[in-house]
Amino acid sequence: MARGHHRIYLGMAAGVGKTYRMLADGRAEAANGRDVVIGYLEPHGRRETEDQADGLERVPHRRITYRGRTLEEVDLPGVIKRAPELCLIDELAHTNAAGVEHAKRWQDVESVLEAGIDTWTTVNVQHLESLNDQVAELTGVKVRETLPDRVLADADEVLLIDLPPDQLISRLQAGKVYPADRIAAALNGFFKTEHLSALREVALRQVAEEVQEKRLLVDRPLRAATRDDRVLTTPVAFGERLLALVTPGPNAQKVVRRAFRAAQRLGSELDLLWVAPAGREPTPAQQEELEGLRRLASVLGAHLLIEPGDDVVRTVTRVACERGTTYILLGVPSRRSGLRRFTEPLPMRLVRALPGVDVRIVADRTRRKEQP
Repeated sequence: MARGHHRIYLGMAAGVGKTYRMLADGRAEAANGRDVVIGYLEPHGRRETEDQADGLERVPHRRITYRGRTLEEVDLPGVIKRAPELCLIDELAHTNAAGVEHAKRWQDVESVLEAGIDTWTTVNVQHLESLNDQVAELTGVKVRETLPDRVLADADEVLLIDLPPDQLISRLQAGKVYPADRIAAALNGFFKTEHLSALREVALRQVAEEVQEKRLLVDRPLRAATRDDRVLTTPVAFGERLLALVTPGPNAQKVVRRAFRAAQRLGSELDLLWVAPAGREPTPAQQEELEGLRRLASVLGAHLLIEPGDDVVRTVTRVACERGTTYILLGVPSRRSGLRRFTEPLPMRLVRALPGVDVRIVADRTRRKEQP
């Protein structure tokens, strides 16, 4: 059975109109005789969104009781049994309640696509795993629900729903995004103009780079005449391979995500390397950090390597030669004291040991405002 066609409606934040547009397009498909059903809809109390769903068949949500609460999820067996031509599923990054087939909704969508059903879904850019740290730095909000970047990269079509920040804020103030009791907190938090502008200008551009050789549609509802249908292509460097040096600690995952973004832009493989002190077992805190790195590497499709060694440069040189590394990334070296401050910094030692390999330091952007 041929795999279904996957279209993702992508926005910078809640309220830009992803679900509304998906439903409107679904209604148009149904009007043209296509068999369309709603697999899951989360209208967030928005009347205009509910109105767009009128007339479309819905597969009833599955109700799951968890810790005394009744939660609603996609009825995956019900959708597959119904076998429509097109299924609309909201909130792609959602985490499912325990007891259903998959932990995440994007995995439900994968099963629907494998069943040969075309599927349209919605998601915001801040839910991409590799952007998690950057979004937190830009907005001060740590997004808890994420999905692998490959879900976006593997989609057949991505439709960016673009809305200027001032118009989104106007929608929020008019009560079209959140209930009245949540508006003030939103305006003072995630929905500040500078936050939305940063997300729009930085995050969407980076996401566009990730959708290589895919059909990327940009929709600007208030300027429909300028709608731009184009194929974006990104030059791919031949034979590049990145190696990110990590040490279990609070900043390790930031280095990994930044390295992943760089690897995506180059179209290259990504290796992660921790040079563990020889003869010493990781501390419980390091073990916990390592488990987090393993999970993140699995989500991003990177390769985590743990090599014992007391000479970091020698170990990195050996691994880089074995893996065909062309590009090394590492975090900001820690401050030194005493005689160690006169030792040549690690980045320079790597440059000398690996001529022809680029070495880049990943800055800690959270310290931008610190005084020198």
